[in-house]
Amino acid sequence: MRQIDVNQAIDNARFTRFHWMVMALCALLLIFDGYDLFIYGVVLPAIMQEWGLTPLQAGALGSYALFGMMFGALGFGTLADRIGRKKGIAICFALFSGATIVNGFAGNPTEFGLCRFVAGLGCGGLMPNAVALMNEYAPKRLRSTLVAVMFSGYSVGGMLSAGVGIYMLPRFGWEAMFFAAAVPLLLLPLILWLLPESIGFLVRQGRTAQARAILAKIEPDQSIGADDQLLLSDSKGKGVAVLELFRDGRALRTLCLWLAFFCCLLMVYALSSWLPKLMGGAGYSLGSSLSFLLALNFGGMAGAILGGWLGDRFDLGKVMVAFFVAAGLSISLLGFKSPTPVLYLLIFVAGATTIGTQILLYAGAAQFYGLSIRSTGLGWASGIGRNGAIVGPLLGGALLGINLPLQLNFMAFAVPGAIAAIAMTVFTLSGQRRQAASVALTAAKA
Repeated sequence: MRQIDVNQAIDNARFTRFHWMVMALCALLLIFDGYDLFIYGVVLPAIMQEWGLTPLQAGALGSYALFGMMFGALGFGTLADRIGRKKGIAICFALFSGATIVNGFAGNPTEFGLCRFVAGLGCGGLMPNAVALMNEYAPKRLRSTLVAVMFSGYSVGGMLSAGVGIYMLPRFGWEAMFFAAAVPLLLLPLILWLLPESIGFLVRQGRTAQARAILAKIEPDQSIGADDQLLLSDSKGKGVAVLELFRDGRALRTLCLWLAFFCCLLMVYALSSWLPKLMGGAGYSLGSSLSFLLALNFGGMAGAILGGWLGDRFDLGKVMVAFFVAAGLSISLLGFKSPTPVLYLLIFVAGATTIGTQILLYAGAAQFYGLSIRSTGLGWASGIGRNGAIVGPLLGGALLGINLPLQLNFMAFAVPGAIAAIAMTVFTLSGQRRQAASVALTAAKA
């Protein structure tokens, strides 16, 4: 009988078809998630006109989904560490898809906001669980890259939302945008059939036969017998307590992550909610304004993949610091009159360094927290960050309500980038100090 360290086996595994499948399924989930999240920015001009909403009222309406996402991330992230990530993902997916379909029947802002809140619960819970699952199965040398590629599905969903809006809004109205969510709901049985459960959860539950079957797919060249014992280097069941996020020297870095999540999501949702409206006010047509949203999300996808690749070769924390600095600069410059190609380039860079960096934050948090508290850590970081997502649309509505110049609107959106850069600098330096202290302690014992 052998003892097999599951974490080490996954860390050292070569990239196989199993990894492709997990990445593709998680990316597909996030495409639908991204579509649902960005749909509000696409339909915002239409519903403001139909219901006579002021900018402040529209910003408040947009925050309903984000309140739901905050509670969903906090609740479902922790719950999945208890019931399994596959069940958590299934509940969240069904919740946001069903609520989005019902949203198309909303006849007033109250009904609309209630549907968005319920959909937000599912969206908020899905993200941390999908990231945790991908991170768990990714080989160590490719972890940041695979999480970033998987999470780029979120940006693809945003682009899909803008592209569908360009075609459907003038022809079928804003309601059709929500009815389209019936398509992903039909794929739920197939996704659940193919998606694997967390191997760590299976081992902790004593479901070793299923865990061995999955490990055999991860390491097809390694013979795993029925008598082999599977071990987890991080198997403490108590890890689901949120206090674990502050133990063992994690307190400062946890707080820095929370602040960075808050600032990054504020920028993402301020831009995704108000970019079409701001550009429309600056004289661009509806089609052009939505094409800016496409550029924003295309940049997000490119930024996530590039950042993940850089993070696997250099320090991921330092990469995020550089991205946040670039985010602040590019967003600030959006408010100034520029030639159209330069404007698209700035929006692309803004997307790469806000949406892209949000994805890198999830990858960084997944690597920072141990297996037993990973969904909890990701859920709480995402949940705290959702407060920034709530503030973003409200801030945009308040700024438009007082008729500030376009330049000042974008400068206000850029300030969180500088704050997030400082937070991630502290996070990175703190980690380096702890690593140096650990090395020194090991050398002293030797």
